[in-house]
Amino acid sequence: MRIIPAIDILNGNCVRLTQGDFSKVKRYDADPLQTARHFEDSGYTYLHIVDLDGAKAGKIMNWEVLKKITRNTKLNIDFGGGIQSQDDIDQLLNIGIHQVNVGSKAIREPVEVIRWIDLFGPDKIILSADVRGNHIASQGWQEDTSITIDQFINTFKEIRYVACTDILRDGMLNGPNFTLYEYLISKFPQKKIIASGGVQSAADLETLKSSGLDGAIVGKAFYEGKIQFE
Repeated sequence: MRIIPAIDILNGNCVRLTQGDFSKVKRYDADPLQTARHFEDSGYTYLHIVDLDGAKAGKIMNWEVLKKITRNTKLNIDFGGGIQSQDDIDQLLNIGIHQVNVGSKAIREPVEVIRWIDLFGPDKIILSADVRGNHIASQGWQEDTSITIDQFINTFKEIRYVACTDILRDGMLNGPNFTLYEYLISKFPQKKIIASGGVQSAADLETLKSSGLDGAIVGKAFYEGKIQFE
C-alpha cells in the first residue's frame, strides 16, 4: 500500500481543514515547497496536492506553487482542485503532475470526464469520491448531492483509481472509516481504492494496508506529529 502525504494549499499556504470546513483552517509554518521537500527527504515518493482556492473558485488558482514543487522535487504528484477542462489536464501533465483528481466535474459532466479517461488513459485520472454519509459531496465539499457512492463509481466503468474521502473523518484524527473501505474493496475489486480521512496512527495504516487498499492519503497526522516521518 502506498502512503501518500498530503498538502492542501490555501492562499499559497500549507493548511489543513476540519471536515472540509473552510471556517476551520489551521495554517502551518512551512511553505508548500518546503513541506514537499521534507516528505521527499523522508523517503516518500508520492504526494497528494489539493488547491483549496481552486476547489472553491472552480478553476485552478495555485499554478506557481505547483510549478515550484514539480521543478524542485521528483515526487509522483496527484493533484485536485478546480480542474475544469482538457486544457487544464494538458497543462498539469506538461508541468510534471503525474495524475489528476476529478470530482465536482465528474458529478456535473460525467460524459466529459469519461472522454478524458479515454483520451488520457485510466492511469492519469483519479475519481474523487468524497462522501458525507453515503452520498457524494461536490464543490470543495460545500454542496451535498443525492448521488450514492455506488452510483458514482458505477458511472465510470473505465476508471482505475478511486480516491475516497470520508469528509466527516477528515482532519479529525479519530481513525479512518474502515468499514467504508472494506465495502468498496469488496464491491469494486477491479478498482484501485485510495483511502483518505481520519488516519491518526501507524496502526491505522497497518489496518488499511491489510484490507488491500492501493493507497492511503495522510495529512494532519503528519503535521501534528501523530505519525513520524520516516
